[in-house]
Amino acid sequence: MRRTDMFTGIVEELGTVAAVEDQGDAIRLSIRATTVLEDVHLGDSISVNGCCLTVTTVDGDTWTADVMQETLDKTSLLGVGPGTPVNLERAVTADKRLGGHIVQGHVDGVGTVASRTPSEHWEVVEIEIPTGLSRYLVDKGSITVDGVSLTVVEAGADRFTVSLIPETLARTTLGTRRPGDRVNLEVDVIAKYVERLLPFAKESA
Repeated sequence: MRRTDMFTGIVEELGTVAAVEDQGDAIRLSIRATTVLEDVHLGDSISVNGCCLTVTTVDGDTWTADVMQETLDKTSLLGVGPGTPVNLERAVTADKRLGGHIVQGHVDGVGTVASRTPSEHWEVVEIEIPTGLSRYLVDKGSITVDGVSLTVVEAGADRFTVSLIPETLARTTLGTRRPGDRVNLEVDVIAKYVERLLPFAKESA
């Protein structure tokens, strides 16, 4: 059964892929990190570029997770290799502040960076979004991009824009994503629940 942990979309550190072991219908992903391993236990969940993965082994500064074919097919983790930087966040606990928004670590689709427009203090990034996800986006709403909680600046029919502050550019992979790069997207779960409940609300009206 798939676990349902919660994250906030506030990246704790940039990890580095140490090794990728092909297992046929899956891969074993080894990631080098520091902060997220401070209190880690086997079976804990860590978000990797927005994908919720389960810790299977820990060896010094490296931890491993098994990534199934379904995850590879539906996320940008397909194609990562040794040296690839990844955004890492531990599952949130009840005593932590919810600094971003509710994130499940379940990728809804893979988008593509369309353009980047730098300015003096921030950078506007335009991302193409898969058909079917745009209905969940609204101006000033929340979106998770590669595990990073962001505010939508402008939501379009097939793309959206976000503004990245220097902190986000420096501390996450979004600082180096170039046009054409693929990114994991998770829409706001509240929007999905509202959509699901609307037909029932109309029936009872």
